Amino acid sequence: MHSNFTKMSRVGKAHQGLVRGLMAAMVALAVCGIASAQSNSDSFLQPVLKFKGGIGVIPVTGVAANGTVNLNIVRGVSPGAPWRIADLDATIGSDGHIRITGRGLLLASGNGIGTNAGQSVHATLFCGPAATATAHNTNLAGVALAADGDFRIDDVLSPSAPVPCDSPVLLIRNVGGVWFAAGIPKVQQ
Repeated sequence: MHSNFTKMSRVGKAHQGLVRGLMAAMVALAVCGIASAQSNSDSFLQPVLKFKGGIGVIPVTGVAANGTVNLNIVRGVSPGAPWRIADLDATIGSDGHIRITGRGLLLASGNGIGTNAGQSVHATLFCGPAATATAHNTNLAGVALAADGDFRIDDVLSPSAPVPCDSPVLLIRNVGGVWFAAGIPKVQQ
């Protein structure tokens, strides 16, 4: 009888240890969930647009038979000199908050090739068809490009973009207003 009591006592202690371990894991999971929810609430009310990847500007789309140069004008914005961009990642929230991380935005021609040319950039989101698109800008003073062409924009669009933003186009522009790069819209699947 004593050995049965000892076995039951061991089983009871094992169950107690298991229950305690499960409770500790549940508390840890709850704390992580709360911290994650708090960090997500700081970033956006609800992400509505994402851009992944970028296209550097090629300023000329071609030359007509009569010798007229066709500029690569996008949504009424003239191109800069040839620029390249290694990567671009942008998220726009329903509250108009925009976060952009760009890498390697560098001049792709001329004697300054491979440099940031001392430029600062801002972003413009266009919503709507090309002929009637509305522009939504980050701070026009822009952010300085790092020597390697990297930049971060954490701002609020003005005016705030409509939800939904039809036919979105995201341009990275200099303070003079010409465009250097465009974001590639990330299609939601």
